[in-house]
Amino acid sequence: MTLRCVYTDLDGTLLGRFGSLFADAEGTWSDAGVRAIQACHRADVEMVIMSGRRESTVGADSRLLGQTSYIYEAGCGVVIDGERTLLTGEWRYDESGTPAEQVLAAGVPDLLFAAFPGKLEWHAPWHTGRELSHLFRGDVDVAAANALLAEKGHDDLRFLDNGAISRTMEGIDVVHAYHLVPGGASKAKAVAFHARARGYAREEIIAAGDSLEDLDVAASVDRFFVVANGPARDQALRANLSSYPNVTVTEGAMGEGVYEAIVSTLARRGD
Repeated sequence: MTLRCVYTDLDGTLLGRFGSLFADAEGTWSDAGVRAIQACHRADVEMVIMSGRRESTVGADSRLLGQTSYIYEAGCGVVIDGERTLLTGEWRYDESGTPAEQVLAAGVPDLLFAAFPGKLEWHAPWHTGRELSHLFRGDVDVAAANALLAEKGHDDLRFLDNGAISRTMEGIDVVHAYHLVPGGASKAKAVAFHARARGYAREEIIAAGDSLEDLDVAASVDRFFVVANGPARDQALRANLSSYPNVTVTEGAMGEGVYEAIVSTLARRGD
């Protein structure tokens, strides 16, 4: 079946070190990410960013890359040809503020900070300007965090692991980025929503990422590619690679891995 769409994470996946489209995992010049985009353009394949970044950033990135759809704030929102859909359940904009402001007012971030002292902090400066979710960094047991949320009556919120990052924290070997999202939002749900809206069959779409949250997208696509740098740094991701039968770890890291995923899929299908 013809490949019609590629969903890709940004940081640590399509983008190289320091979030550059023109860098590899070490920060050396690379045009692999550009070649990945070009391969999709030449084959008339839609590419969709699925990122934990705030909408203002993802929207700008999408325009820069020539895309008309994007997924932002870890699946809380989807934009298709200018039309925005929130996947945040009952959490909506109202007179009390944005969903993110409502969660903050409910004291949920403070609850998490108190439960994991020295292990969790705001992912400054990127935690600001967010409207649907909250962004942290640290080293936290995700299952324990979600159990705490449920215990305190916040089972409509989800704490998720968006992968290892290059930022450092004292006493932590590998720092991860974490999101607190309302309504059980996820990249997997957002991908499934976009595919339904576009009329894509599961067999017509693939995805690439570098984190546990990205890995769950495998349930919504024909083939999921984990770029090599993901499991190289993330023990939890390595341990869960067998959770889905349609997962492939690329030889290349970051943009090289995304390019590898796209061209190998196109070659296999004869597109």
